[in-house]
Amino acid sequence: MTQMTDRRPPLSALLTGMRGRPPGLADAVVGGALAAGLGLGSFAVLVTLLWISSPYPDSGPGGALHVAAALWLLAHGAELVRTDTLSGVPAPVGVTPLLLLVLPAWLVHRAARDTADGDEDEVRVGGGTAWTGVVLGYLAVGAAAALYAAGGELRPSWERTGVSLAVLVASAAAVGVWTGYGRPRPGSAEVLRHSGRRVRWPVLGAGAGERLAAAVRAAGAGVAAFTGGGALLAAVSSVWHGDAARESFLQLTEGVSGRFTVLLLCVALVPNAAVWGAAYATGPGFLLGAGHVVSPLSSAPAPSLPPFPLLAAVPDAGPGTPLTWAAGAVPVAAGVTVGWFAARAAAETGRSRMWAVGVAASASPLCAAALAVLSALAGGPLGVSALARFGPVWWQVGAAVLAWTVLVAVPAAALTRPRGRPSAVRLTSPPGESADADGRDGGDGRVGGDGRVGGDGPDGTDEAHASHAAQGSHAAHEHEPYDFLPVEPPDPPHTR
Repeated sequence: MTQMTDRRPPLSALLTGMRGRPPGLADAVVGGALAAGLGLGSFAVLVTLLWISSPYPDSGPGGALHVAAALWLLAHGAELVRTDTLSGVPAPVGVTPLLLLVLPAWLVHRAARDTADGDEDEVRVGGGTAWTGVVLGYLAVGAAAALYAAGGELRPSWERTGVSLAVLVASAAAVGVWTGYGRPRPGSAEVLRHSGRRVRWPVLGAGAGERLAAAVRAAGAGVAAFTGGGALLAAVSSVWHGDAARESFLQLTEGVSGRFTVLLLCVALVPNAAVWGAAYATGPGFLLGAGHVVSPLSSAPAPSLPPFPLLAAVPDAGPGTPLTWAAGAVPVAAGVTVGWFAARAAAETGRSRMWAVGVAASASPLCAAALAVLSALAGGPLGVSALARFGPVWWQVGAAVLAWTVLVAVPAAALTRPRGRPSAVRLTSPPGESADADGRDGGDGRVGGDGRVGGDGPDGTDEAHASHAAQGSHAAHEHEPYDFLPVEPPDPPHTR
């Protein structure tokens, strides 16, 4: 007995070993569950405060918590079903306030990023382990919240709730893991470690990572231009219909808490109004019910809509006018923005105009896909019958954005030549990459793919160029950088 007791490690040693162990799947699951709990708790606090301040609460604390869980699911793109209607027919609610979407997406992103990054003293978690754990932990809390919300008056639609929740969490977690690994580009050491050099080069091709990064930046600028122009159109229309918007705001409720709730809802729907404005400017417009299209060319008479400030800013019914046609300046400006960013990327890296045209052409479908996703989230049903279709049609908006960006961005990239920062000469090229393949200029007196300067000599350099290169090499050796001294002096040797 004494020998077994002596061999048993002390409790402090066990705790030290547990604290020092590398994080794994369990830590990622806990991180995902905490992210979901923080978002759900934030919605519960907000709804509870509004319920307490309401002068006529219709339900108890349990009803407020059911509404909070339903709104949390709605923020992920889920569709709710309202059962307490006057007709007794359940009415779907599928319009997601895009501003509420930011909180859960950011929480999932941060949980995955922190799990993949780790602390300085810990071993970094594998990307697949971090992503799987965060997704499983978040979806477990989401399933529990959906089961709880099913007992309230706003019940989740199981099909769309499961799909939207999984897609949002998986996408945000993937971006978070990518951020935790330092945002590696295709071809970096982190990507090669998981994909392999033999597979990457035939699939992506030489210089594809740089072209893809430039296309993503140009597409992001285009999306910002489209939504920014849509927000400007919504703001101008709200000011133009200011009296109707103010009247509808006062008609909704009379209490201070009720008006504050309506104001919060309007703020949460401002990004939706920006997407609706972008859809209106590109041509397809949006729907105010089945068969009621509002576009710059013509606006069908809308059905009897409930009073709401943002709906009061909808253009009047009738044929288009030069004032509504002026909304076409938004997609033109967005296309020019995409082309300018593509040309700027070419100027900064010393590429040709054809390379910039390729970047603009690659950015066009990315921009169209982003606007199509935003249009699908910004619209949805708000009831049955006339309100079964509400908002922009995603595939129409995506097709219109693709047409606008291709027709405007590609010529803009070819005609624009902004001044960029001179890039350093690359001395080595990836396998299979040459100066002409990537759009660099080559030939006499110009930089080639291997970083040498062409000339008239037999080896591509003349005597003057060779002498200049030798002098530069000698100067580089004279001014070679040196290692800095350590910040802290080394420990003195132990004296006996």
